[in-house]
Amino acid sequence: MKPVTIADVALHAKVSKSTVSQFLNKRYDYMGEKTKQRIEQAIKDLGYQPNYVARSLKQKSTKTIGVIVANILHNFSTEVSRAIEDACNEHGFHLIVCNADDNPEKEKKYMEMLRAKQVDGIIIFPTGGNKELYQKMLDEKYPVVFVDREVQGIPVSSIMLENKKAARLAVEHFIERGYKRIGIMTTSIIRNLSPRVERIEGYKEAMNDNGLPVQKEYMKSLDLEQIQDGMKSMLSLKEPPEAVVAGNDLALIEILKYVKQNRLKIPEDLAVIGIDDVSFASFYTPSITTVAQPTFEMGKKAADVLLTKISKKQGKDNLPDYRFEPQLMVRDSVGYRNG
Repeated sequence: MKPVTIADVALHAKVSKSTVSQFLNKRYDYMGEKTKQRIEQAIKDLGYQPNYVARSLKQKSTKTIGVIVANILHNFSTEVSRAIEDACNEHGFHLIVCNADDNPEKEKKYMEMLRAKQVDGIIIFPTGGNKELYQKMLDEKYPVVFVDREVQGIPVSSIMLENKKAARLAVEHFIERGYKRIGIMTTSIIRNLSPRVERIEGYKEAMNDNGLPVQKEYMKSLDLEQIQDGMKSMLSLKEPPEAVVAGNDLALIEILKYVKQNRLKIPEDLAVIGIDDVSFASFYTPSITTVAQPTFEMGKKAADVLLTKISKKQGKDNLPDYRFEPQLMVRDSVGYRNG
């Protein structure tokens, strides 16, 4: 069956092809309401489907962007991606979301696939393991934005949390409640991922500034499946920590699993603060004190920055990095310590 064309729609609606084209591109400035209704009805009657491939070739834009998240299991990743989708939808852009599973090889394949599909730009939560590809995109003046992380030596605009401040907020809240032996547990920093490294630095600075010793045994950065063993090791010390900062939502979940399996009580046996305001934090028993990231604001900013780059077709990345303020959400997982 012969496909329906713009010319067929124009003939059916008794308008010119250019008027139909203007309608399809939502340029209604000089178009009467009755004309719009006739075109809309003609499209419906004929079952016309726009040829997006042909249109993208003509306009040199697919109106699509790619988002590569490092790990879709992170609450942060899903909320930021949702905000990106909302912002892009307002500007007529579609999203292709890919999950790299913290695997540089998988991330590389997704970058190559998205470029092959001619998406107009990519937002990446970078694994940090593809510096050559990141640099190649910059050299080719291809629009790209990093979220959550920056990659040393790669001058791409990054949308990030004030990570040191996030850890400091957690440590200082413990100290205000009388805790002195404070630990931190993060997922692996083997590729020097900036948020994890910065949160550990913020932890160290806060401890030092408050005259508390920084003990190597109280700081662990492990693969996810090793975190519970790491907690066992930490809490088996002669003087175990009384409180622990969970460096992200996945670390927090593993810590809570360990607590439950070992029948520990929060905060009596161990006080806990998680960085990332997970959805269950407010109704877990006891409710979990967290340091929240403004995920929707960060996602919107990432989309705005990328769309600006796409529209300006910038020859170089001269937009700044953006850092967002964390917020302490005080709940019940931190008690009061005497002395």
